[in-house]
Amino acid sequence: MAEPLLIAQRDAIRAAILPALANRHGLITGATGTGKTVTLQKMAECFSAIGVPVFAADVKGDLSGMGRPGRTEGKIAEVLASRHNAAPGPHACPVTFWDVFGEQGHPVRATVSDMGPLLLSRLLDLNDTQSGVLDICFRIADAQGLLLLDLKDLRAMLQHVGEHAAGYRTEYGNVSAASVGAIQRGLLQLQTQGADRFFGEPALDLDDMMQTVDGQGVVNVLAADRLMTSPRLYTTLLLWLLSDLYERLPEIGDPDRPRFVFFLDEAHLLFKDAPKVLLERMELVVRLVRSKGVGVYFCTQRPGDVPDSVLAQLGNRVQHALRAYTPRDQKAIRATAQTMRPNPDIDIEAAKAGDGGGLPGSVRETMLGRIGPRGGRTDGVVQSAISGELRPMGRQLLRGVLGNLRR
Repeated sequence: MAEPLLIAQRDAIRAAILPALANRHGLITGATGTGKTVTLQKMAECFSAIGVPVFAADVKGDLSGMGRPGRTEGKIAEVLASRHNAAPGPHACPVTFWDVFGEQGHPVRATVSDMGPLLLSRLLDLNDTQSGVLDICFRIADAQGLLLLDLKDLRAMLQHVGEHAAGYRTEYGNVSAASVGAIQRGLLQLQTQGADRFFGEPALDLDDMMQTVDGQGVVNVLAADRLMTSPRLYTTLLLWLLSDLYERLPEIGDPDRPRFVFFLDEAHLLFKDAPKVLLERMELVVRLVRSKGVGVYFCTQRPGDVPDSVLAQLGNRVQHALRAYTPRDQKAIRATAQTMRPNPDIDIEAAKAGDGGGLPGSVRETMLGRIGPRGGRTDGVVQSAISGELRPMGRQLLRGVLGNLRR
């Protein structure tokens, strides 16, 4: 059995993950700026070190440095020394860069037939009627042995079905010209966004991602900085990759380490405005891909960004600090704290919010205020002092404005 993978350490406290349980999936959450990307990068490096290939989308350009050994100096060295941690040695992971637009890495392509009508409907933001028409086009193409490779093939197929709608009505159902026109307009918009570079041949072979070099797993980095300007294309690509893994890989049960680890950054985009049938598909894939040796890790700001049906499948969790600026955020912190394992030595809710969790309860309430049972906020000494200083300033400003008006 592989040794535990060290993710974080402070003094004698160590946070590690067991490789044998890494395919139970996981969740990395926390407010912006709390270190989610650093945790993702550390976990990817650990998995690569034990020979597990990794896929991760690089939304902000922070992951590209994994391919070169780093240096421990400056503020990083000071923090490590203050926490009594030894400085890690320089290490580089084998990295392969991918890019839908083919500018910052190997091009990522898929055929329209491989994508399927469900994900295309999500990409085009079609309603139920339009999705049904698109599904009819795919069924007719399959019946006639036509392979849809790129958007030009799909547009030609839609034009053919629209022109011969009367002949297909009795077998497949009604095909309205309005629905065909709406789909064609959506395809034109995709072309202007550059999606025509994604659809075509040669299609991506997932075996190219599941590689090892000198015993280390290859870290596949998807350049997503430009791709994020088209959120639907970004989420459709990730869902297609995950679905393809599920359909192609054989069952292997519970290995001593994962076969492949998949990190989904900005996971809230996957479920935003997603139709019910797509959510059901996502839940099915996450539930069953575990036995194929694939670990899926969602990275987002709040646990509530992931539906409960998917959240229940995530066995590993890395929780960074959360912000509690609104009543909704405060409720989310309470719900998150209740799902964590109880620890008598720490107030998890206060620690997550970062609102003085190191102070005793009575002192914290006196200094920083408290929240009532109905969400009402009672100011503490700090807030009262600030407001007390602001009132005279406000009165002086008001007098100055009125004085100028009288003149």
